[in-house]
Amino acid sequence: MTFALSLLDLAAIPPHGTARDSLNHSVDLARAAEAAGYTRVWYAEHHNMASIASSAPAVLVAHVAAHTSTIRLGSGGVMLPHHSPLTVAEQFGTLAELHPGRIDLGLGRAPGGDSAVYRALRSDPAAAERFPQDVVELRALLAGEPREDGVQATPGAGTRVPLYILGSSLFGAQLAAALGLPYAFASHFAPQALHQAVAVYRDTYRPSDEHPEPYVIAGFNVVAADDGEAAREMFASARRERVRRLIMRGPAAPEYSDSEIDDFLRSAQGQQIGAMMSRVAAGTPDEVRAGLEAFAEEAGADEVITVHAALDADARVESVRLTRPSAG
Repeated sequence: MTFALSLLDLAAIPPHGTARDSLNHSVDLARAAEAAGYTRVWYAEHHNMASIASSAPAVLVAHVAAHTSTIRLGSGGVMLPHHSPLTVAEQFGTLAELHPGRIDLGLGRAPGGDSAVYRALRSDPAAAERFPQDVVELRALLAGEPREDGVQATPGAGTRVPLYILGSSLFGAQLAAALGLPYAFASHFAPQALHQAVAVYRDTYRPSDEHPEPYVIAGFNVVAADDGEAAREMFASARRERVRRLIMRGPAAPEYSDSEIDDFLRSAQGQQIGAMMSRVAAGTPDEVRAGLEAFAEEAGADEVITVHAALDADARVESVRLTRPSAG
């Protein structure tokens, strides 16, 4: 492959599973990715979601970094409107001091939850409007640039933790281009604006000292197994479960059978939800490799960050192991 390959670990909590099991599994996934030669593993900040255990990316990065040796680890991403730039600089500066050369900081402006989450976090939806200014402030704190108020991030100042802008729309593409930062597009669940966003980013990119050239990371769903049909069925099960969790909101929500979910997926609304996971390769290692190469070329991606979608934890580890960055 002529592109880098990475892993986005959603720290999924399976039905009837526990957060502890999920967090322990994150270590297994990262070790498998490290052994296979992946570039990085990222964790995304989510809140109030019973199926996702990555609510505190910095804590999870610290745990996984202590149980791995070389692979880069970071956030994909921290939802900056919920935090002060100083707090994030101190957290990731601490990680960078503990694990030099291994820490990334991906930043998003999405809420990571609903309006109730904003209130519970003592946050304000209007904070999203400050996202560009907060990114600039965070970058300066990590560089150790002098401030009029004398505030420094300790740890953090001088670590220059690499920043990445995350997004699924033109806003993130434009901001990343204006700041001369790498751009990661969430095409694993929101692929609609992929081509337009990448084109805008590349066409308007302003080189920075850290990044003279634009750099695109694109998300992609994967299920790899020695048996291609088994891999495709695992993906079908994962997609059903994603849809089931999206439409089963509230304690009075009915339980839907697999056949009912399949019927829903054939409806107009179901097809819209199903399209969220349309960027996928499920099959044998050779089939997955071909799918990844085609997607990277189509997306104009320098790096593909994979979401291994199988519901079973051991199957996800095996999928990571089989999906190697190169044919060798």
